[in-house]
Amino acid sequence: MLKLGFIRSSACRFSPSIVNLSPYPSFPPKQAISFAVRSQMGSFTTLSQSSSRLLFRQLFEKESSTYTYLLADSSHPDKPALLIDPVDRTVDRDLSLVRELGLKLIYAINTHVHADHITGTGLIKGKVPGLKSVISKASGSQADVFVEPGDKISFGDLFLEVRATPGHTVGCVTYVTGDGPDQPQPRMAFTGDTLLIRGCGRTDFQGGSSEQLYKSVHSQIFTLPKETLLYPAHDYKGFTVTTVGEEMVYNPRLTKDEDTFRSIMQNLNLPYPKMIDVAVPANLVCGLQDSKTN
Repeated sequence: MLKLGFIRSSACRFSPSIVNLSPYPSFPPKQAISFAVRSQMGSFTTLSQSSSRLLFRQLFEKESSTYTYLLADSSHPDKPALLIDPVDRTVDRDLSLVRELGLKLIYAINTHVHADHITGTGLIKGKVPGLKSVISKASGSQADVFVEPGDKISFGDLFLEVRATPGHTVGCVTYVTGDGPDQPQPRMAFTGDTLLIRGCGRTDFQGGSSEQLYKSVHSQIFTLPKETLLYPAHDYKGFTVTTVGEEMVYNPRLTKDEDTFRSIMQNLNLPYPKMIDVAVPANLVCGLQDSKTN
């Protein structure tokens, strides 16, 4: 697995020669700093964070029921930060929060080419000098940086691991916090539309495949530790977080065998996404339509 983290130029891979994940001593259990995260069922999950490095915020856009996630290394002098799945409607809100918290936003990252909302990535690039947009190479979208399975996106002394999880779209990826004593524990996975809380993304457009989605979840997400916290790109019932262990037991689709899952996905009878004809073309160009496509 490559350790990648420094962006060297537009539309390029991270340079493995410059990355420097410095060792950082972890506190013994009795000194670990913890806080509670409310789970979707109303209980609390304790999130213990190594030296309280990770600053984490879950943000919501109500029109598309989209979650945007802000992560930062608060112990680093620059407080480098990234946004996952920003929405155009809430760019000003998100950037205001970044300023209030004294963070340096360096990446705007998408889990896939969204069909139900327009990403805020292009707008953020115009407001934050030096910020880089990130998306998977398999997405076919424009960005400053294209990531592939096994890549690592560093922000300060923390990093996200890239896992390919196609099925909802061909370019879907899941971003997972690092595995190590100097990284947040339990781990956190940002699953996009691949795995939702007690559900999953539909597979009937944008090159979707129920077979691929099933294999992606079982090989790339359900193989994470059961206490791993899962954060989806959307929720329509007010749930905010789940865990690998919960979804392995209670997900009504992905707990079935593959043939049953395929049958379920073929018979969802969902309406055509109302934003798809606008959102997909826009998101293929970083959320900004140029004059030729307007």
